Amino acid sequence: MSKWLRALVIVLLAASCGGGGSGSAPRNLDDACSILEQRRGYIQAFRAAERKWGVPVHVQMATIYQESKFIPDARTPLRFSLGVIPMGRQSSAFGYSQALDGTWKEYLAATGNRRARRDDIRDATDFMGWYMRASRDQLGIPLSDARRHYLAYHEGRTGYRNGTYNNKAWLMRVSAEVGDRSRIYEQQLARCRAAR
Repeated sequence: MSKWLRALVIVLLAASCGGGGSGSAPRNLDDACSILEQRRGYIQAFRAAERKWGVPVHVQMATIYQESKFIPDARTPLRFSLGVIPMGRQSSAFGYSQALDGTWKEYLAATGNRRARRDDIRDATDFMGWYMRASRDQLGIPLSDARRHYLAYHEGRTGYRNGTYNNKAWLMRVSAEVGDRSRIYEQQLARCRAAR
């Protein structure tokens, strides 16, 4: 095999392992201002969703942090049978918002945004705004309450209404962390706005 052909095969094999998207997250995810400085397009996406749906930027950011750590093509881990045979993913969750296939289809139908992609920050934030606005309307959760929105986001609105999260101590802990991160991001965003 020629060197050129061998190099082409290696490049194609390496490319096929990537999984699509850039896959990279911003550095220093504990600093909201740093995230927005590194990814200039994020703030426009967050603000657009805030204007359209009313969900504050810090609530969106805290939820995306928990769901995907800002990795555009994030997926749930693979499941294995007998410890070695891949049996598919734990769920169909994908992208920044970790939207499930079924819920994403509902969003596409409701908004008419047929070209939306879960690995696009603008579409992911619009999806989250749409979902959280519906949670506010159906469940009475204030749009600024990241903790309760995370519970409804994770369990679904029916699960939230039925209190399924009450039997999941780990989920209660995680939702509290989302609420704390949202407050921290809110304070950081106020400081970086004031510094400009």
